[in-house]
Amino acid sequence: MALKPTIFRFTIALADGDRNCYEDLNLTVAQHPSETIERMLVRVLVYCLHFEEHLEFTSDLSDTDQPALAYRSLDGNLIHTFEVGEPGKDRLIKASRLARNVSVYTFNRKSDTWWKQLKADIEPVSNVSVYQFAWESIQALASNLKRSTGLSVTINRPSVYVAAEKEQAELFVTDLTDRST
Repeated sequence: MALKPTIFRFTIALADGDRNCYEDLNLTVAQHPSETIERMLVRVLVYCLHFEEHLEFTSDLSDTDQPALAYRSLDGNLIHTFEVGEPGKDRLIKASRLARNVSVYTFNRKSDTWWKQLKADIEPVSNVSVYQFAWESIQALASNLKRSTGLSVTINRPSVYVAAEKEQAELFVTDLTDRST
């Protein structure tokens, strides 16, 4: 018998001053049986960081050709895809051909090693950006998640302040592909 996903319900007060976006979100998120709670939390945070009307969670762990999240135009074309974790070089190159923009959010202890191995191949691809959350902060927030959780997410890049019932943290999103210099 196949394992079923665990369903989480989030009520999120989103305040993104950088984009002048203030929303009350009600998200139902399925945590795949093979997915850690930390990864599922990062998917939710990425959704908050890039909230748009047509942004959607995909079935990335069930269908490995899918990104974690996708933003499509009204005619179905991929505008922006979001990967969570440490995807391989081939997956990122393919994604960069299918979507106008690709963002990767990495968050665990392997992130630095993964990035050192892929940096030379990915940095020249102008539509791929890689960001990193601190593992300890993600782990602390995830440890107190309940199946029904209220969050307050305040974004002032590169800072993301997240307050939950028993935990609060200021997360910093590090742009590993910073091309501003």
